[in-house]
Amino acid sequence: MHTVIGPFTLEFWKEGRTHERRSGLRGTVPEFGEVVLTAPLPLKHTPGSVVSEVRGPSIPTAVFETRGIHTEATRLPTLNGSTLRVGDAMVYLRRNRFGLTLRARALHFRYGGDHYRLRAVSRKRFVLTRRADDEDPGVALTAKQSGLGGGRKLVVRTTGRAVAADIALVALFAGVDRAPLTRGGAVRAALGRSTRLLAESQA
Repeated sequence: MHTVIGPFTLEFWKEGRTHERRSGLRGTVPEFGEVVLTAPLPLKHTPGSVVSEVRGPSIPTAVFETRGIHTEATRLPTLNGSTLRVGDAMVYLRRNRFGLTLRARALHFRYGGDHYRLRAVSRKRFVLTRRADDEDPGVALTAKQSGLGGGRKLVVRTTGRAVAADIALVALFAGVDRAPLTRGGAVRAALGRSTRLLAESQA
């Protein structure tokens, strides 16, 4: 169901200890109820990968997973070596790693017959767009992350009518390392991973 919704906020949460610790963002979205992002899932349950997950009673479960040696040096799943699942569907992702602009570097994918684009505005702001078609004018969800530690939060403003998958996806990408969507972020992320891997190899 396509629904017009007002701005909503997801706030930081944390529970458990050590290897069972879970944290992320959660809140209530008008018309769609509670939304819970766990970013990442405890590594004990996802050996060899880093996984973020969104759940809620009125939205499809969405999972973003990264595998590979680079996961040893990252806290959140990255856009490299990743897979996206929404409900029972595996979603194919594509992007131009050599794009010179934010628009050119955007992430593109298709789910449920709809075309989506994830574009960075800055390091902590991004826009998820579902393209218009013959039956619907589409939607744009603009998300802004702010705060540190236990004060972290995500504020989302929606232009157009949203569906449950839109809500799940915009929340999920708050739990993904989106650095490659900007040239500067991609360089910093690569250098950071290289430094951490080198330090771990020498430990």
